[in-house]
Amino acid sequence: MGRGNGHEEGYVTERNLTEKSEEWLSEVRELTRRGFEFGPEGSALLVIDMQRYFLSPDSHAYLPAARAMIHNVNELIRTFREAGRPIIFTRHAYMKDEDPGIMGRWWADNIMDDDLVSQIDPALDLIPEDIVIRKTRYNAFYGTDLEDELNKRQVKEIVITGVMTHLCCETTAREAFTRDYEVYFTVDGTATADEEFHISSIRNLAHGFAIPVSCAQILSRFKGNLN
Repeated sequence: MGRGNGHEEGYVTERNLTEKSEEWLSEVRELTRRGFEFGPEGSALLVIDMQRYFLSPDSHAYLPAARAMIHNVNELIRTFREAGRPIIFTRHAYMKDEDPGIMGRWWADNIMDDDLVSQIDPALDLIPEDIVIRKTRYNAFYGTDLEDELNKRQVKEIVITGVMTHLCCETTAREAFTRDYEVYFTVDGTATADEEFHISSIRNLAHGFAIPVSCAQILSRFKGNLN
């Protein structure tokens, strides 16, 4: 599902990620419908599809920009964990003989559950206590127990990270909004194959579904909460 651009470096690197994220936030500031009101106490971190399929340079679907933001995502993971807030990873994969539906016809490239590339990339700070949900559509709520996991933990705010910005991340953000969650979409914690896809998604979400933020903004609220 999905293909990278095949380049060794994507539209952003770890060196210029902070500068680029400031540009993206500036570009959508006037579109954003809500102010930054994030409160850690009712939040959960969603890490979408950070699998070897997208993060391994050996994969045909490799996303160089995803590698650039692993550090940011790991910082969020560790901070949420320290604060006792839920962290939920998703994996996009199909079981043997499972019908992928239109996704399979659209991409003709199914990630099978028993393939090594379906696993969360080892660069991510995943521990056994973290929740991992397998999904089969862009929307992480579709056919999964994601909403049950969030409701059990009385989550009201979702911070979205992962790949791909304009597919699974954007679709999940839109669906979360329709289910009355307040969505914070990290511009430097999500990635895709092309900067135009990335900023277009952020613009759409800013106008109607989510509050674009930097990972540093989310971290700053935790630091204020923990000190």
